[in-house]
Amino acid sequence: MNAVIKKAMTEVVAPIWRRPKRHQVAALCLRQDDEGQKILLITSRETKRWVLPKGWPMPNIEDPQAALQEAWEEAGISEGNLTEDQVGTYEYTKVLGSGLPLPVIVHIYRVDVTDIVDKFPESHERKRKWVTPEQAADMVNETSLRQFFCSL
Repeated sequence: MNAVIKKAMTEVVAPIWRRPKRHQVAALCLRQDDEGQKILLITSRETKRWVLPKGWPMPNIEDPQAALQEAWEEAGISEGNLTEDQVGTYEYTKVLGSGLPLPVIVHIYRVDVTDIVDKFPESHERKRKWVTPEQAADMVNETSLRQFFCSL
């Protein structure tokens, strides 16, 4: 390996991989129906893969409330009973627009949905689907999120 590449690897690339994981918040939106417990999954805006409503923490808003806000903006959850304590976490690698991978840990907060609407801020950008925990585990890409769904 030449000296320039070695220096780039040790001074630029390696520190990126060693930096602490960033964190996001997610809403585990649940409801009961005749078939049992259902989870609401939504599609991501860019890759269209199935995910939980999630986003970055918000200034001056506690993480559980930020997760509930994401559930409104991304999934149309207009009312629900929020659990203030996180119910789990999962990890994934977010690829930024620059192509840089960013390790993220997502803190999950439970929302027992009491009302959902069809028109919400991101309704034109996303699909949503109520599924069983087993179906959710089969639909998501993130291994640790699959494991979380299997534990429900």
